Amino acid sequence: MNSASTTLLQGTLDLLILKSLVAGDMHGLGVSRRIRQITGGTFDVKPGSLFPALHRMEEEGWISSSWGGSENNRRAKYYRLTKPGRKQLELETKRWGRISWAIAQALEAS
Repeated sequence: MNSASTTLLQGTLDLLILKSLVAGDMHGLGVSRRIRQITGGTFDVKPGSLFPALHRMEEEGWISSSWGGSENNRRAKYYRLTKPGRKQLELETKRWGRISWAIAQALEAS
């Protein structure tokens, strides 16, 4: 996979995670469920992709985390959107809009 494809996929996952956290604090499994819900089941993000992305986004300052109890009374790490994360969500949303417009133009031309 070339770097442009990798960047696009990473940006798409970032957008989906940030969009999921707009609804409020969630643990990793909750984020995964929310992504599945908002994409109509199109994306099923596995832990091997989700948790490294959450960790990276936390290092970027886009999300923060704290420990709490899950609905199963287990210890879980909850993630929340930060102010820089909201700005990043806005940037990713605009970028996705440009990408989808370019795809639509290319499809019309063919």
